[in-house]
Amino acid sequence: MTIMDSSSVAVTSSEELTGPDELLKKKGKRKKAKKEKKKKRKRSKRKKDESSSQKSDSMDKEREIKRRRKNSISTSEEEGRTSCSYDGGKEFEQQEETGLNQKRTAKITSDDENMISKAPDSRLNYYSDEKMIESSNLEFSNSEIDHSDTTLLLFYQYVEPPWEEKNYKLILQQIEGLGSRLGGRMRVAREGLNCTLTGTHKEISDFCKNLRHFHKGEFQETEFKLTKDLPSNQRFPSLKIMPVTELVNYGLENEKAPPINYSGVHLDPKDYHKKLAEDNTVVIDVRNHYEALIGHFDAPAEILDPKMRKSTEFPVWLDKETTKEKLREKQVLMYCTGGIRCERASALLKYKMDNDPEIKHLNIKGVYQLQGGVDKYFKEFPDGGFWSGKNYTFDKRFAHAPPKIDVKLHSRDMTEDEKVAAIKAHCEACGKKWDKFRGKRRCPTCGVPSLICKDCMENHKSGIRKLGKAIRCDLCVEQKITSKSQLREREKNEKTQYEQSLARKGLLKLNNFDQSPAKTFEETPNPDGVTKLFLKNMCRKNMDETLLRKAIEGITHIVWRSDRKTGQFFGQAWVEMATPNDAARAVGMNGISVLGRPLYISYQPPDGKDRWPPPNSRVS
Repeated sequence: MTIMDSSSVAVTSSEELTGPDELLKKKGKRKKAKKEKKKKRKRSKRKKDESSSQKSDSMDKEREIKRRRKNSISTSEEEGRTSCSYDGGKEFEQQEETGLNQKRTAKITSDDENMISKAPDSRLNYYSDEKMIESSNLEFSNSEIDHSDTTLLLFYQYVEPPWEEKNYKLILQQIEGLGSRLGGRMRVAREGLNCTLTGTHKEISDFCKNLRHFHKGEFQETEFKLTKDLPSNQRFPSLKIMPVTELVNYGLENEKAPPINYSGVHLDPKDYHKKLAEDNTVVIDVRNHYEALIGHFDAPAEILDPKMRKSTEFPVWLDKETTKEKLREKQVLMYCTGGIRCERASALLKYKMDNDPEIKHLNIKGVYQLQGGVDKYFKEFPDGGFWSGKNYTFDKRFAHAPPKIDVKLHSRDMTEDEKVAAIKAHCEACGKKWDKFRGKRRCPTCGVPSLICKDCMENHKSGIRKLGKAIRCDLCVEQKITSKSQLREREKNEKTQYEQSLARKGLLKLNNFDQSPAKTFEETPNPDGVTKLFLKNMCRKNMDETLLRKAIEGITHIVWRSDRKTGQFFGQAWVEMATPNDAARAVGMNGISVLGRPLYISYQPPDGKDRWPPPNSRVS
């Protein structure tokens, strides 16, 4: 007979009662219970975070409401606004539909209601905006293309009179703050804004609404053009602020710029479309030639391509005899990508129609421009209308056809032969049809973007066939430009002839600096009677003797500082003044803006080593 101890019996008995399956079930239940506890803790933590976030958002919204209420009710008399309050000093509390648990309400009279609705920041009419033109990239697109909540905003606004210099830096900071959550480019000048921006639809909308009531209301009538639902790769990664002298560089800065109120009659796309089919009409493409290569209007009216590499060439082209004959007794239409380049271009033509005898007798029938540019025309005519090819853009789209055609080009609805037939330009290397500016390659002589096909670019990168200096843009080939120095000399001669022509007519204003003729400067102490000065930070390209002497009176000698080997001008010079008083007055002008750059002026007494002033440096 076998005897067992009590512990052994207990263990054996327990195992017999439960069995291996029951043990597994118990372990599974314990594991499941642990998981449930873990999920419960996560849910509890998430609720706390959401509650905290909602509370924070609620506080932010409440602060924003107070700020808006304060702005809408009590505003400065200086800007012509009205301050209103209740009897007994209680301020009006506007009902806000912002999702807050407590909504603030108050009884107001009809007069109070009218006054508050006129306040710029009032939420009563804050979200209505007839000049905000929206379109969606999904309207004509297909589901195969990636889309996201990316919205593109295009707009510009000229300001007249220009912002004062003392306020310009502050305005620059404020505008940068408004767009801090966006990406893209802002060209900011004293004459206004020119912007290409991307962000979410809410971010873009909020920016537009805030800008509407910025400063003194300069953007009340601005037309904002929004394109929604773009692919995420078309969003700019950051915001770049570019302080400039001109929103569009026509070389018409400051006093040389014609007043913007001279600009042509703005036509909406439908009316412009009708004009394109009228007799005795010429259409000026105000864009650069490389943009016109890949797409342009193809209408019954005659299309004029000025064949410009940059906008500074437009005034010279407009003054040519061949151009004048093209415009004689015609109505003139202008267009560009977004509308801004037409503003100064049409203003210049109309200004010359009033003041230039040679333009007056041409009997031009009228000057019109496409409101909102090609971008807005595509929104009105998604099938293209009179447009042929693609529209070159300065955003992440690079170039695009009218919406309906663009969808076909990216689908199987068109054969490859049909897609090739729709291309208007050619590869500069091999000559096959091509209309994509890729690879960051530029013309080696003039620097404009190059049209190089994919095969030629790959051959260049792999070394099979390098793209040498002989591969140039079609404009350089046509004009037989083979070097940068040749192009610079050509541009310099054309500009000189143009300015001489204007001077003969009494139209050229030489005071290209921000100095009023009546403005006086305090003389800087000059106890040693120094007459030699050192000047730096001058415009290397456009500064000459005439402009410098116009900016600073009393100069008798000029020695330009340049590289001895290459002759390149450093933007610096030594000058001799007629008297010590003239020198003191000039140093007092230190920092004056000449050709859009601050000119730095300082005393530099002769060191006695060299003869000063050199006899061959006298100016006539």
